[in-house]
Amino acid sequence: MREPRLSRRGLLAGGAATAAGALAACAPDQVLSPAAPRPAAASPAPSGVSRVPGGSDGSGGLVTEPFDGVHQAGIATPPQTYGVFVGLDLLPGVGREALGRMMRLLTDDARRLTQGRPALADTEPELAVLPSRLTVTFGFGPGLFTAAGLSGRRPGQVAPLPAFTVDRLRKEWSGGDLLLQICADDALTLTHALRMTVKDARAFAKVRWTQRGFRRGAYTHAAGLTQRNVMGQLDGTVNPLPGTPDFDRAVWVSDGPAWLRGGTTLVLRRIRAEMETWDAVDRAGKEFTVGRRLDDGAPLTGRDERDEADFTRLNAIGFPVISEQAHIRRAHVADPGMRMLRRVYNYDEGLTPDGHADSGLLFASYQADIDRQFVPVQRRLAEADLLNEWTTPIGSAVFAVPPGCPPDGWIGESLLG
Repeated sequence: MREPRLSRRGLLAGGAATAAGALAACAPDQVLSPAAPRPAAASPAPSGVSRVPGGSDGSGGLVTEPFDGVHQAGIATPPQTYGVFVGLDLLPGVGREALGRMMRLLTDDARRLTQGRPALADTEPELAVLPSRLTVTFGFGPGLFTAAGLSGRRPGQVAPLPAFTVDRLRKEWSGGDLLLQICADDALTLTHALRMTVKDARAFAKVRWTQRGFRRGAYTHAAGLTQRNVMGQLDGTVNPLPGTPDFDRAVWVSDGPAWLRGGTTLVLRRIRAEMETWDAVDRAGKEFTVGRRLDDGAPLTGRDERDEADFTRLNAIGFPVISEQAHIRRAHVADPGMRMLRRVYNYDEGLTPDGHADSGLLFASYQADIDRQFVPVQRRLAEADLLNEWTTPIGSAVFAVPPGCPPDGWIGESLLG
């Protein structure tokens, strides 16, 4: 007996309930019950961070993330509540020497601000005293290497991605020579850091795009809980765990150009969520599309979010419990050391005149090798992911993320120094 075809359009407005119900009649153990939201306890400050000297009230605003180190902060760092990604294009005539001056200046700004100290010539120094786990992370796009006369030192993977059939990319959300990724648990802290760093970059570069995102507040849920995105899904369940050998292998560059070792690469994708049609899909259809239950994030073959999905399991009439086109099957990577670190933020640009949401995901993917880790997964998703019906990539940018630096060093010194 051949598996009945369930079209993407057929999942809309109850179509999936009919199809899933027919299968469930033969396999009662696969019936999916509605969610019952579970209350989450507030969490303490994340481990591995420190407080500003002199702080006594224990507030989250006084918590700092270290800036100096082997790796840049803002990657393995527990994601903060707010994030802003800024793509800049270098001004004509800005070469290697000028880039070195810019990165010294921006490194000094970031080092001060992340530790609760004003930047040099900070006109609003009071806004710097609550760092709120502020991190500033820098990335170098393909054009920076050309401008610096360093094309021969550009990693081959740091280039525009191949064209994917699902892409509808727009220039205003794509490309860029330099990236600033600024994250914090307080929106005012983030805004101040953004203004200070961009002001100091103006002599060297102009802003190409700014993309702001958000997550649930760091202290509104228990530590370690997986975040939900605007589509209601738990996002990041199979991320590699910082501090483990698998994480180090998946994220940090250990071979290739010497200047990039200890760094990583970033693919930033802006993905519009088609919320109006997604809202029309019933619960069974959404879970069938993703391959996980919405209430607890467990794969359809498991009981807990962290359970391994069983892609070989069949229902009572011989069909895969997790569809061949389900998102988690198409995105699956068996080797933990070859997975991507997904540091995803939601975006919301408000409502259209007819009241429809303009929202989606800022999909920030960190990996040691874009060609070996990101591209194969994206190809599989583009070919046959059911979720493509409700998500559209509209922006794309690729950056090399240099390693961190010691207290007397600066970001990019290994390349530009």
